[in-house]
Order: sequence, then C-alpha cells, then structure tokens
Amino acid sequence: MDRKQNERIASITENTLVIGCDIGSSIHYGRAFNYRGIELSGKPFRFSNDQAGFQSLKTWIDGIKKKDGLEEAVIGFEPTGHYWFNLGNYLKSIGIRMVMVNPAHVKRSKEFDDNTQNKTDLKDPKVVAKLVIEGRFTDIYIPEGDYAECRNASFLRSQIIKSIVADKNSLHRWLSIHFPEYMSVYRVFTAKSGLLILKAAPFPDEIVNLGTEGINRIWRASKVRGVGMKKADALYEAAKDSIGTVQGREAERLYVRVLIEDLERKQEQLEQVTEKLEELCEKLPEAKHMLSIPGVGVGTVTGFLGETGELSRFKNPRQIQKLAGLSLVECSSGKHQGQTRISHRGRKRLRHLLFDASLMLVANNPEFKALHLHYTTRKENPLKKKQSIIVISCKLIRVFYSLATQKVDYDPGRLTADTRLPDTDSSPANL
Repeated sequence: MDRKQNERIASITENTLVIGCDIGSSIHYGRAFNYRGIELSGKPFRFSNDQAGFQSLKTWIDGIKKKDGLEEAVIGFEPTGHYWFNLGNYLKSIGIRMVMVNPAHVKRSKEFDDNTQNKTDLKDPKVVAKLVIEGRFTDIYIPEGDYAECRNASFLRSQIIKSIVADKNSLHRWLSIHFPEYMSVYRVFTAKSGLLILKAAPFPDEIVNLGTEGINRIWRASKVRGVGMKKADALYEAAKDSIGTVQGREAERLYVRVLIEDLERKQEQLEQVTEKLEELCEKLPEAKHMLSIPGVGVGTVTGFLGETGELSRFKNPRQIQKLAGLSLVECSSGKHQGQTRISHRGRKRLRHLLFDASLMLVANNPEFKALHLHYTTRKENPLKKKQSIIVISCKLIRVFYSLATQKVDYDPGRLTADTRLPDTDSSPANL
C-alpha cells in the first residue's frame, strides 16, 4: 500500500458519510454507509438526473447526516462517459466531495458479497462505497475558467483534425482509383490549386478537354499564386495518359465535390479554433514559458494544459506522468523477471499528445534530437526508437512542469545537463 492510499484511507473518518452511486443516463442510485462499511440507508435511493433529483439527493444526505451525527459526506462513483458531469458540478457547488473509483476494481470485487458477477443498479453502489472506504479512489478535478475553455477547445481541435485526416484518406483513395497520375504532379495532393481543378473537372478526360489554357484560367480566376503554365502542362500530360476508372461518373463527381468542400470547411474551422487557442495561451500564465521550447506549438501546450489543468496543483511531475498512463510497471514472480512497460492507465488523449509532441521535437529540436540519438545508440541498455520516444515524453513532462512552476523560459543547456551525450563529459542520466 502506497503513501497516497494511506492518505485517502485517513480522509474517511468516523464522521464521514460514504455514499456509493451508480450513474445512469437519466436515473442514478445511491446507498449510504459509515466508515466501517455499515449501511445507514434503509434502501437504495433513486434520484433523477435533473435539478429536482439533485435537490432530493441533498435532502436525503442531510437527513442521514443529522440522524447519525455525521459531519461530512463523500460520494463515490465509477466513470460512465459524460453522464456524471452535471451531477459532479452540482455537488462541487454545494461543497460535497466527489471521488472516482476504477471500473476494473468494481468488476473484480462484485463477487465479495453474493459470489456472483451479476451487475445491478442496486448492487453496484455498495461495491463502489466499499472501495471508497478502502481508499481505492481518486479525487476528481473539474477545470474552471480558462482551463475549462482550454480543455473544450483542445478537444474540438482534435475532433476537427480527425475529420480532416478522414477526408484526406478518402480523397487519396478516390484519386488512386480515378486519377492515380495526379499524385505524380502534386506531392501534396491537397494543394489548393489541385483541389480547384478537381472540383471543376474531376476526371482525367475532362481535364484534357480543359487544356492547359483552361486549367490556368481556373487558377487565375481564383487568384491562386505559385502555379502557372508549367504546372498546368504537367497536369494535362498526366491526365492524357491516365488509367483511372470512369464508371459511375455522376455519383463520383458529386462524391469528390462534397469531399473537397467538407475538407475546405474543416480547414476553416481548424483555423478558427487555433485562433481561440492562441488567445487562451495569452491568458494562461504557464503557456508563454512552455511555448519557449523550439518545436512546441499552441496545439501541444493548450492540449497539455487542458488535460492537466493548473500545473501547480501537482506536487511533482511524476503525478502528471501517472495521470498520462506513462508510469513504469513490471510483472515479476520468483525467478521470472517480467518486462518493464508503461501502465497505459490514465488519460489516453494526454498520452497520445505527449507522444506526438515528442516525435515533432525529435525531428525539429536539436537538443531533443541529440537525446533521442543518445538513448538509441548508447552502449549500455540502448533503447528501441519507440521506447526512446516514451522516455522523451516523460522528459517533456518534467520540462513543462519546471518551466510552469519556476516561471522561466526554456534553457537548452539544462535539458542535457544530466545526460552524457557523445560529445560531452557529463554524468549519465538516471533513467
């Protein structure tokens, strides 16, 4: 048992009312216990997911506290998507502590009372409450103000990017079938000048009918720069010898137009969200220091702060590492020595964001690139490339935490001070 769990157990005292809650989309169920696990409620309490239901919950809690002489209440639940958000905000507003238990723990401890794995709305609240009494829970952090704006805008940005990637993949597939030679003309197949031609004449024979003059005329009408007769001639020659499929022309014409228009609209939406994130970066005190790292952009900083909230609430960067599911775990028994890996228990979006940011830093930042080279080529315990990126992700957490809490800008020298790189004589890093 770790020190953190001891602190959680100590927080549940003889004056604490522990309520296990089963969260539903419209109806919730609660059961009340004291700190020893003795049930105080005569039967499960059923309340609706609306203002009247929340007020009836408060009345029920106050009644039990008064009857049994208890001073405080804590409500535990297992996360069920977004259904707990409104209840969580209400409980926070009236000063009742709300904690979260791991669904895997609930599933494994269902058999303790009746020796069955059956799940019911009346059984789960009891299981949840017992886990809270044992200190097997985590406190909930609900971001407020600019941090809440940051989380929501970052989530919207990630959704728009997913849609853009899906549209690009669909367009790439369409071109591979109907005009594969297009990719030999445009290395970036989503270039604006190319999309203009595809909207007007998506099929190779139609581009041939346009001719180089017609292609160039479309570009001039839209005032597209950087393309001229040379590019138009290359596109014309590619279309003239195309092997693309031409069946179902009218439906395919509509399909590619809708696809391109959706892609353009998503790009505009991404620009709007990015502007909003830039405004938030100016308001958040940590952001300007984190942005001082070459290779780190607005999307990374706002996404990180949206998932973590204010960094000063963490005692050390290891807590953020655990939140991201990047803590190292090992499965060993007797003579068997298992492999060390990351836990994957944490915020998936935060973990993916750090991994993607580390890839960009390794490609564009000289200091992070040197670290990656060192980790993958050192004589003792060389890491695989993906392992190195994970290590650098953890390093990035520590750098972000230091910059934010110490309120300083990025210093390249401090990043590699504890690592013996090939051209330095510093002491080796303690990984």
